[in-house]
Amino acid sequence: MSQEESQPAHSRAASSPRKPDEDLPLVVRARGGDTAAFDELVVKYTPRLYGLVYNMTSNREDTHDVLQDVFAKAYRSLKRFQGKSSFYTWIYSIAVNMSLNFLKKRGRRRKLSLDDIDLAIENDEEFIEMTSKTDPVKEANLHELQQRLNTAMQELSDDHRAVVTMYDIQGLPHAEISRIMGVSEGTIRSRLFYAHRQLQNYLEEFRR
Repeated sequence: MSQEESQPAHSRAASSPRKPDEDLPLVVRARGGDTAAFDELVVKYTPRLYGLVYNMTSNREDTHDVLQDVFAKAYRSLKRFQGKSSFYTWIYSIAVNMSLNFLKKRGRRRKLSLDDIDLAIENDEEFIEMTSKTDPVKEANLHELQQRLNTAMQELSDDHRAVVTMYDIQGLPHAEISRIMGVSEGTIRSRLFYAHRQLQNYLEEFRR
């Protein structure tokens, strides 16, 4: 049974109705041995997949290595892609799973850049509300705040970092993340809630 077929009914229902997959013509050509067609898919998805993998690994060399493996696996597995999800969702699933496996094998964390952390929390409602009411003291402490957020992101589990990366940095909706990770939207919302609470715990002194 494929990953797509094994998803619970409520996860599959979240994806319907679905627009026709605009990548399907390229996928069909690539399955037929047209490497130029697959190259087009690589060019199309490299920027977003790079952002996804980099924000999970926080290392450029590791990101390049993981991306090479992602596209190599996708190419080898094209014949098993049945179009039950979009190619976009399918290759994102590969990238997320391979990034999580890489992190487990690496067994240690590296610091994310402060720029990435800024992006990661810029959609967090409490953070937006807090920083919108600025005063000189809070502005002076902004750099320290960013450092605390950097530390907080490192404390998240790989799965929680993955959903924060996809939702807050990549801007993917809950339903899309649900399809990519093969779990219910409720689980995604729960993981985001927990991860945001963990991040917000580091902001407590800045609310006073």
